[in-house]
Amino acid sequence: MKNRNNAGNKYQQYPLLIEQIVKDIDNSKPLPEIVVITTFPPRQCGIATYSQDLIKALNNQYVESFSIKICALENKNEKHTYTDPDVKYILDTSEPESYRELARALNEDENIKVVLIQHEFGLFAESTKEFNEFIDAVQKPLTVVFHTVLPNPDEVFKANVQHILNRVDSLIVMTNNAADILVRDYIIDRNLITVIPHGTHLVEHSDKNNMKAKYGYEGRSILSTFGLLSSGKSIETTLEALPQVIRKNPDVLFLIIGKTHPTVFLHEGETYRDSLIQKINELGLENHVAFINKYVPLPELLEYLQMTDIYLFTSKDPNQAVSGTFSYALSCGCAIISTPIPHAREVLAGDTGITFDFGNSPQLAKAINKLLADDTLRETMVLNGLHKIIHTAWENSAVDHAILLEQTAGNAIRLQYRNPEVNLNHIKAMTTDFGMLQFSKLNRPDKASGYTVDDNARALIAMCQHYKKYKDESVLPYINTYLSYIEYCHMKDGRFINYVDIDKNFTEQNNNENLEDSAGRAMWALGYLISVANVLPTEYVQRAEAMFQNSLSLTKGIYSTRAMAFVIKGLYYYNRTIKDDDTIIYIKLFADRMVQMYRHEKEENWYWFESYLTYANSVLPEAMLLCYTITGEEVYKDIAKESMDFLLDVIFDENSIRVVPNDGWYFKGQEDKKRYGEQPIDVAYTILALRKFHDIFKEEKYLAKMEIAFNWFLGNNHLQQIIYNPCTGGCFDGLEQHNVNLNQGAESTLSYLMARLTITKYFGNPDQIYFRRKLKNTITKHLEKF
Repeated sequence: MKNRNNAGNKYQQYPLLIEQIVKDIDNSKPLPEIVVITTFPPRQCGIATYSQDLIKALNNQYVESFSIKICALENKNEKHTYTDPDVKYILDTSEPESYRELARALNEDENIKVVLIQHEFGLFAESTKEFNEFIDAVQKPLTVVFHTVLPNPDEVFKANVQHILNRVDSLIVMTNNAADILVRDYIIDRNLITVIPHGTHLVEHSDKNNMKAKYGYEGRSILSTFGLLSSGKSIETTLEALPQVIRKNPDVLFLIIGKTHPTVFLHEGETYRDSLIQKINELGLENHVAFINKYVPLPELLEYLQMTDIYLFTSKDPNQAVSGTFSYALSCGCAIISTPIPHAREVLAGDTGITFDFGNSPQLAKAINKLLADDTLRETMVLNGLHKIIHTAWENSAVDHAILLEQTAGNAIRLQYRNPEVNLNHIKAMTTDFGMLQFSKLNRPDKASGYTVDDNARALIAMCQHYKKYKDESVLPYINTYLSYIEYCHMKDGRFINYVDIDKNFTEQNNNENLEDSAGRAMWALGYLISVANVLPTEYVQRAEAMFQNSLSLTKGIYSTRAMAFVIKGLYYYNRTIKDDDTIIYIKLFADRMVQMYRHEKEENWYWFESYLTYANSVLPEAMLLCYTITGEEVYKDIAKESMDFLLDVIFDENSIRVVPNDGWYFKGQEDKKRYGEQPIDVAYTILALRKFHDIFKEEKYLAKMEIAFNWFLGNNHLQQIIYNPCTGGCFDGLEQHNVNLNQGAESTLSYLMARLTITKYFGNPDQIYFRRKLKNTITKHLEKF
């Protein structure tokens, strides 16, 4: 009775405990704040657009990591009403007291961890002294982005820049040339400078002809330039080149996209645009030039650029360090002809574009005619440009900025990646009525690559995963397509043929390769479909079961390690729905073979099934663990854990994963591991295996590594670049030493989707990750006291 009374008193405390937990969460500290001092929309200028894009990318890339607030720059001629709730401060650069008030506000707010200034000399030209006093007064870590870096400064200008350089805690420029100028002409330590290129937008690279038809420009060769109009754009250079171009290319149309710069309009009205119209009339170009005279919304702008055959950048300012318009055109797949500003010289080198002398219209005309006459050269330049520019995608820019700001803030900011929404667009685009195509060129399906059982098996698993979670009826026809493809490749004797060309013929490649892995993947896919029989049409399940049973006896002859592991996975999932003695017999057959291989190769410091680590390594310990879950044999469990922990030690460090690359296997006794050529499939398989190990062993380290591994797709890799493309829903094909492979084939895209669907159970809605962890930590703390 005494114990019961004590228990009752204990349970009566639960409401108080819950109340305290809620109070603690409500009173927890707000997210650390980053204040960005910049021009901002509705102000119309390049830096305002740049800042809006950067802030959006940071918020999209990270969750519950920081709160970004904006200090909008104004002056006596530029006043605006801001509707964005994150505009917290306004700095009037025409008013000295405004600087002092802002400095006080920033210093008094303990939650502000870093201040980021988007710096352009013209923004602070009327208040240089006050600006310098302001940055000295701000008692927060300070990062400055120089949008312009001028070479060969006079002593007064140099002293002003050096004042900024002496104050900042970190500094960002957008080109290596700008960094070189700072080191050479302003005497600054190169280690203080971080180069983060101007951000660009990922686009789907729609067909140019379809886009031209949408806007009524069918049959035209499109030249374009865009940006807020001013005389510095030197549009007349192009107009004077056009007569020579039109003589050889009468279908040419030159689009001048953008309204007059507001500051220029304030002082000059439309004088410059009127001068261009006059020149168009004088040269008889009325049918070859069109003005898009407005501030073009981003989606529309990207469509204009995607229809553009050649983008023309004719600025006459040799000191213009970088151009956002130039960057956007590259990312949209335009061939580029540009004056030799530093940005152009840096990016267009090596068959990426053409440069011409400032104001030299005959040179420009010759370059335009050369590109319009050579489709192959133009396509080569476009592909080279895309490979050079991808690292500047806003998603990658956000990663670079966030890592630098985290360091500048003294680690007062803790970064957590936001999980992208599930997007099936690219998978659907890669799927024909017959099956899923093997490869793509960028994000465009490559029909010539044909089909494989490998990819359609992965597609079947991924779409079954998706349907199991979301019950999206639109996915069912795709499941049927992939299942039908596997049926097409399933022979009457139980064998699976892997390769089929676009005309549905089995190819010679089937005769030249070992197809055991493909058969194993097919068995895995069929077993997985059968495991979710309770949600799928009965007909699908019956078809899968018939193939599974027909092929099972043939698997006895499989000795390839990974093929056996794939078959084990198929048997494991099959066993969830259908219990029979054959399942146990085959499980033990393959498991015992793998045990024998493991014992043969195991040595001190080498706990593996083979004398090397190659591809899909994690499926081997995962398969052993699945054998344990079905049979209860402790030896399978012990080998699974020992081999998995060995693998994890090889491919993980404290905060990142580097899977064994495709350009060099890791051999027993090898001291140096090759590190480049990482494939999405290996990261995905690791995530799938970690899920099982976490579920069985309940060790937090497996969950932590699962999150680290998934973040590899989002930028936590040696290049700090995204591997998943949120614009298309595709996944890039590989991570090389210096670049990402931009093709988005079936294997990589399906691997990402399987990984994304696997982590959903554990990390849930990305916006709730931080809250869940905070809730868990708070409850744990109080329960320990309780």
